[in-house]
Amino acid sequence: MSINPKNRTTLPDIPLPYRHAATMEIFKDKADLEIWRAFDEGDEMAFNYIYRVHAPNLFRFGSQITQDQAMVQDCIQNIFIGLRKKRGGLSAVASIKSYLYKCLQRDLIRELSKQKGNKVSTETLGEGFFDIEVSFETKLIQQERESEQKIKIQQALSQLTSRQRQAVLLLYEEGMSYKEIAEVMELNEVKSARKIIYRALDSLKALLKRSES
Repeated sequence: MSINPKNRTTLPDIPLPYRHAATMEIFKDKADLEIWRAFDEGDEMAFNYIYRVHAPNLFRFGSQITQDQAMVQDCIQNIFIGLRKKRGGLSAVASIKSYLYKCLQRDLIRELSKQKGNKVSTETLGEGFFDIEVSFETKLIQQERESEQKIKIQQALSQLTSRQRQAVLLLYEEGMSYKEIAEVMELNEVKSARKIIYRALDSLKALLKRSES
């Protein structure tokens, strides 16, 4: 299967003082709260670990919001530089991934709003955003690999709203919990995330059923 350009990762150039293997070994079994606390207390290896683990996925996620790779890189770099400057006064973070995704989404939407001269939100991004890859659908159709079925699923996914596709992408591609999805999408309640997912899946089932009739 060909690789979508959105899934390529080009990391921002942030100097990292420690080797990748060493930091992965030290922090791989620690909880996010513990890793974040270590980072907040000045542990550079914790910072290195957070960047190494999350920057590639942040770049991929950011590329779902805008194809301006330079903007995505700049925003990711600014997030990590800003966090480093704020060490010692950061609030506890239970899920580093959802926290960073929320930060990146906010920053990119702010930059896009400046660029376009009007306010942009995930609701107004349009149908070209959060474009889910066909590889995702294997989790919905039990490893179905027939090209005709893949085309039908891709067409059904494209008919979901941008907001629904974002929620489905975060659940299946990023492996986030409903609580994490609610944080990234800035929803007031976890049940709101569940509602968006359930409606999206109901729509997918209806669209697929219609295409087979």
